Amino acid sequence: MQFFTRNLTPDTLKALLSLCVPMIISQGAFALMIVCARYFLAQISPAHMAAAMGGGMAWFFTYSLFNGVLAYANALVAQYLGTGQPDKCSKVLTQGLLLAFACIPLLLLAGFCIRQLFGAMGHAPAQVALELAYYDVLLPASFLMLVKVCFASFFSGIGRTRVVMSCELCGIALNLPLSYALIFGKWGLPSLGMTGAALAAALSTLFTVILFIMFYFARSNRLRFQVAQSGHFDRGITRRYLRLGFPSGIETFLNVAAFNLFLLMFHSYGVVEAAAATIVFNWDILSFVPLLGLNIAVMSLIGRAVGAKDLPRTDAITSAGYVLGLGYSLLLAAVFLTWRGPLVALFIFDDDATATRIYALARFMMLGLSAYVLVEGVLQVAAGVLRGAGDTHWVMRTSVTLHWLMLLTQFCLIKLLHLGPRLSWMIFVLMIVAIVVLFLHRLHQGRWRAPERLAAVMAER
Repeated sequence: MQFFTRNLTPDTLKALLSLCVPMIISQGAFALMIVCARYFLAQISPAHMAAAMGGGMAWFFTYSLFNGVLAYANALVAQYLGTGQPDKCSKVLTQGLLLAFACIPLLLLAGFCIRQLFGAMGHAPAQVALELAYYDVLLPASFLMLVKVCFASFFSGIGRTRVVMSCELCGIALNLPLSYALIFGKWGLPSLGMTGAALAAALSTLFTVILFIMFYFARSNRLRFQVAQSGHFDRGITRRYLRLGFPSGIETFLNVAAFNLFLLMFHSYGVVEAAAATIVFNWDILSFVPLLGLNIAVMSLIGRAVGAKDLPRTDAITSAGYVLGLGYSLLLAAVFLTWRGPLVALFIFDDDATATRIYALARFMMLGLSAYVLVEGVLQVAAGVLRGAGDTHWVMRTSVTLHWLMLLTQFCLIKLLHLGPRLSWMIFVLMIVAIVVLFLHRLHQGRWRAPERLAAVMAER
């Protein structure tokens, strides 16, 4: 434990907590929104619940490349704030919004191609129809998601994570009743099933974006960051945005592609396996997505420390992140291991042979979830430090290589050797552990700290 906490200081732990708690709450609430929609759809049928996961993952895959690039605004804004150039923080947001508009044709092209994947992976025709119904409504909302990530990254980069939390919670507060009403046809609204769940997600995203815009153009924010002077193209910042953010975008895109293809292959085992995987990943998303809040907070603080050339501060931030990540992971692992049966049963509404098989497989898979959630907190801290310091090329190469090695292994297991879902799941868990080991090695090896590397990170070229 001393390895993780040797540089810990109370002040740094307090600073990280003040940033990450609102982000953990907002990210956790977003995960809860996704799980609640799947819970509503599970009451219609297991196929509806599985289709929501397949369609939702395909949707995220569609805009994941652009999302990964634009989300790097968090580190850029934090770095400029650390150098004492607050006027450039708002310019980062402007460049992000310009890039989001430029992505619209690519989003439409990607959506057309990805629609073909559902049937190509061997899903049952009824499930494909449900997945497409969900995906087709969400696709136009991809642009809204990119705009939202630009604003959220700006506010997290300047340390106003409570703004991010407030906007996200308000959007979710709209989504939950609206999703329930549009899925089941309540309060005078039509019963739209899958389409209703997707429509509720799109409308709540639009509402969240409107709230972010209101906060951004508030008088205090306009004056501090010179918003009125930021509304133009800045070649230097855009080059830096793409140079550092593009590897993060490629990493997100290729990793989501590998995971999505693995998920689609796993669903091809049948409805039982698809439903079991969806149940387990419902709990996985509730554990993993809040950790993204910790990752964002670590990235923001590291970015400021790098901008201020305060390397001892990066050690303290890393140790504080480890304490929070390990504590969170240990708690969740204990919960998943102890109550895995009741947690699985919460999403099963039938009492037949199929339901029994779903329960047995999902309960086994919860053991794997308990295992890899133990290391997930450490992984998100290490990744946040490396990204915040601009070591995005190494992160991309390593993470993508391991994800696609896992996918190749899964293809051999599922499609060529026709081995069972339990072995497939164990291989997936081992992949997560391997990534953690390599990230820790890179972080504590210290190459990312070299002065010439950090100087190159800060250069606008």
